[in-house]
Amino acid sequence: MIRNCGRSALVFLAMLSTVAVGGNAQNLLTHHVRQATRDGSAPLVGHLLSTQTMRLVITLPLRNQDGLDRLLEDLYNPNSPRFRQFLSVQDFTASFGPTQEDYDAALDFARSHRLSVVGTSPNRVNIDVVGSVANIESALHIKMGLYKHPSEARNFYAPDREPTVDLPFSLWHISGLDNFSIPKPAGLDKRTGSEPAATTGSGPSASFLGSDMRAAYYGGTSLTGSGQSVGLFEFEGVDLADLNTYYANAHQTNNVPITLTSTDGTSTSCVNSSGCDDTEQVLDMTQALGMAPGLAHLIVYVGSTDASILNAMATDSILSAQIGCSWAWRPADPSTDDPYFQEFAVQGQNFFVATGDSGKWPTRKSPYYYPSDDALVVAVGGTDLTTSSAGGAWASESAWADGGGGISPDGIPIPSWQVATASSCSNCSKTLRNAPDVSANANFTFYVCADQTTCTANLYGGTSFAAPMWAGYLALVNQQAMSSTGKTVGFINPALYSIGNSSSYDTDMHDITSGSDGYAATTSYDLATGWGSPKGSSLITDLIAGGSGGGGGTADFSISASPSSISVARGGSNTDAITITDSGGNSSVSLSASGQGSGVSVSFSPSSLSSSGTSTMTVKANRNASRGTFTLTITGKNASFTHTTQVSVTIN
Repeated sequence: MIRNCGRSALVFLAMLSTVAVGGNAQNLLTHHVRQATRDGSAPLVGHLLSTQTMRLVITLPLRNQDGLDRLLEDLYNPNSPRFRQFLSVQDFTASFGPTQEDYDAALDFARSHRLSVVGTSPNRVNIDVVGSVANIESALHIKMGLYKHPSEARNFYAPDREPTVDLPFSLWHISGLDNFSIPKPAGLDKRTGSEPAATTGSGPSASFLGSDMRAAYYGGTSLTGSGQSVGLFEFEGVDLADLNTYYANAHQTNNVPITLTSTDGTSTSCVNSSGCDDTEQVLDMTQALGMAPGLAHLIVYVGSTDASILNAMATDSILSAQIGCSWAWRPADPSTDDPYFQEFAVQGQNFFVATGDSGKWPTRKSPYYYPSDDALVVAVGGTDLTTSSAGGAWASESAWADGGGGISPDGIPIPSWQVATASSCSNCSKTLRNAPDVSANANFTFYVCADQTTCTANLYGGTSFAAPMWAGYLALVNQQAMSSTGKTVGFINPALYSIGNSSSYDTDMHDITSGSDGYAATTSYDLATGWGSPKGSSLITDLIAGGSGGGGGTADFSISASPSSISVARGGSNTDAITITDSGGNSSVSLSASGQGSGVSVSFSPSSLSSSGTSTMTVKANRNASRGTFTLTITGKNASFTHTTQVSVTIN
């Protein structure tokens, strides 16, 4: 459900490459060295002072990865008895968090190298440490160099080699070892030309307020996000005076309690006189609050590393089921944050990320894509929206010229729930992650108050507005879901893609078919706007249904083989039963096999099943087939889902 190739393979390969350095030193399971320092495009210009202090986040790998992958499949399979049976932080830690023994060993390792432990985490994943460069270099067997940045007018610090640690097990990652990539707002832009301003907004100069987006994309009054918490991912703090100014000028009142949380000691304050710009942070708040004005909590998480912010969101006493992120950065290894994103999905949390404002990926203008191309997030692109009136209904929408989207520049494999969609999308990759998943208004049509100065109308735009907007919309979904099922919907992409490939699509989403960001908007899914923008309460109903059942979406299914091993004599054949179990019977599941050796053929009768049932698989071996045992992979595929099972075949 989540990835075609899981993290377990990465962990296994990294363990195979473990080397002895200084006796018992272990490689880490992710990369840290930048390509620019490896290939010489960033020349060494010096070294960090040995007495300089650094703050790092040591991350331990999750445990029982195979079990975690299976659980993720089940949690988002409407046919599974574990469908949406999300875990608490405590249960996740007990099943998949590092052991207490390993966590204690990592703590002892840090302290033995004179690194001060300044933070621990309930899930035993993160350890925050502070220490001198000299002690860090000694602990990690590295040298901290200063390098000339290949594309920016500055120097950056980074390790000269991959770190290793004197532990009996491998760590996952260490954050804070370089500042090659300084995080930036992913989708925040100012009008530079003669782009048309809004004409139907409720704000000053007819600009759009957050409440206008609620009217356009939801259009109802009964759902307000009551009982729900929205989390916002921020690298800088905010001045709440700017939020108060926005509401005063809009002649509205905010009744949602706001919590500013520092995840690693980073200041939650941001004032322009000190050189801090809170434009991004304030607009994130206004869009989430505008869409869901009755939230129980809006929690703004502020930190200096993605590791500290994400883990705080995954372990807070108040878990936000919907999170918005409008920032981008370039990790040395795009799998770095997988443990946090997997924990989100298992705990029923959904992470929305803006895709940027530089048009079609890849782009030289702003080559910052991550984490919007990760397979475990919902990537949010941009549109140009027109409404019928101030505070009125949706009227029309086109792709926003600057919206980000395309094929994963980080080489992230295509997730299983996107395979069927990509097969009918001419510009989509069939092997890599495609984005965006959804979109919302991002044109230069918003009212913004920031930096303790005069507010602006129709000046700012960007997918930065769209991501928190979707987080607010999901709070409406989850309010209804809790009322009707007692559970939140969690990570929405499996259900969303099922809906997109079903007869419910046109009633659930605004299909954007005009405009371009370098990729043209087309009927159905496209790389400019994904599936489009939400269409009122219809999408809410079908997301709660899991993308199938009440909404008419394609049903998910499971596949199994019995027995799990067979023998075939050369010149003969044998059979096996392949069973499909689905939850709706509204889409045919085709069967295929791979992995058979030379001289072996496989057939199915029937070759597809339109409902739960069993197909007879026949394996034939000719007289020249090689003796031995191989693994046969049987693949079942319908319009939205692909699943596999395996049979061990011995040729005698």
